[in-house]
Amino acid sequence: MSSTQLSLTSVPTPFLHRSYLLLNPLLSHFSRFLPKLPIMADRPTTPQRPSRSLATIDGSAFLRITVTVAVLGLIFLTPLIIVSSPIWLPVGIVLFLTVAGFLSICGVGVAVVGGLSWLYRYYRGMNPPGSDRFDYARSRIFDTASHVKDYAREYGGYLQSKVKDAAPGA
Repeated sequence: MSSTQLSLTSVPTPFLHRSYLLLNPLLSHFSRFLPKLPIMADRPTTPQRPSRSLATIDGSAFLRITVTVAVLGLIFLTPLIIVSSPIWLPVGIVLFLTVAGFLSICGVGVAVVGGLSWLYRYYRGMNPPGSDRFDYARSRIFDTASHVKDYAREYGGYLQSKVKDAAPGA
């Protein structure tokens, strides 16, 4: 190996770092033969480092300002809140009842619109979800009603004959 060429494998690991080569005057002449190392290429350059640290400082400053404003707001507004508290309770109750009533009316309105939409699709033959269960329940109710009617006719005739036996002149 000649003196002007230097292999990376022949140089020990501590000597490959550029800062070490620049700090050591005896080995600084090797630095011109060393290529830029991949480890050094992955590191952020110097202009990127202050921006990261400034972002951290800005974030912590924003947090400090927010907490400070919140604490000062509570300190100065607490007497106003205490003095006006008899007004806040009735106002809160009225607002709660108003909002609850409005939301209830809206919910009932949505349910009515959904039910009417389902009925419209059912009677137009579009088979909305649950129409098969509705048809089954309707047929069961109709069958039960017809059985009760038939039973009443049979039993009613029996009762009428018994009434005639009990009161022959009636």
